[in-house]
Amino acid sequence: MGGQKGPAGVSVIIVGLIIVIMATAAMSCSEKVATNKKTSWPEVVGLSVEKAKEIILTDKPDADIVVLPVGSPVTKDYRSERVRIFIDTVAEIPHTG
Repeated sequence: MGGQKGPAGVSVIIVGLIIVIMATAAMSCSEKVATNKKTSWPEVVGLSVEKAKEIILTDKPDADIVVLPVGSPVTKDYRSERVRIFIDTVAEIPHTG
């Protein structure tokens, strides 16, 4: 298997990469569960951004909170200190001036 060339060799390499990526993701999830730290805040849905920040910072004082419009492009890297809040509500009547 190690000395094979061609499509069979490429398949083995791709399968190996997929397994590594899945194992890394599983380790991250296990680590979150093992540390017993909160990783999501469904209770803040519908609250003001300031109230949501207050609640998140109470649970996670080191949080780097980023507020973005719903649908914004975001990076796929995982940072344990980053918490993204997505908003889509217009709070006041838009006007010129």
